[in-house]
Amino acid sequence: MKSLQLDKPHAIVVIGIQGSGKSFFARKFADTFNAPFLEQSVFQLAARDETAAGQLMDDMIDELLKTNRSVVLELALSSRAERTELTKRLRSAGYVPLLVWVQVDVDTAMARAYRTTGTGQGEYRERGRRFSQPHASERSLVISGKHTFATQAKAVLKKLSSPRPVQTPAPRAQPSRGQIIVR
Repeated sequence: MKSLQLDKPHAIVVIGIQGSGKSFFARKFADTFNAPFLEQSVFQLAARDETAAGQLMDDMIDELLKTNRSVVLELALSSRAERTELTKRLRSAGYVPLLVWVQVDVDTAMARAYRTTGTGQGEYRERGRRFSQPHASERSLVISGKHTFATQAKAVLKKLSSPRPVQTPAPRAQPSRGQIIVR
């Protein structure tokens, strides 16, 4: 296994509707690159209630961020406000967040959710209504939940390895004969 070595620690935050393939992608990506992985549903199954699950998850995220290693997080961040709050938290800990949105058509996602968790149509549609698509300002990377892992991973790695734009000062205009430049 290769280790995910980047200039700065990254937090690959995988989101999407239930059944989109986000857990499959996140787990496989973390395993492939030997990165710590945190899956929200594990805490929901282990805790006595939703509040306790959230507290356990927050505590674990805090511990992972102390490692300064790139991490993969699969979280049910349904709202833009939740994603914005997490992004601020990650940045303040010195991480570069990358929001990966796994998309798939609703029929496929619903069939997958029913097969894996027994979620019925009514419950599935209610959960789907709570999910708000990432806003353009969130700069998410969209991958297909129907593509192979290799294709998905290639898209994420391309994004992670793309050079960040460097802002260079604009060249100063040179005055021509008879032109006045005020600075």
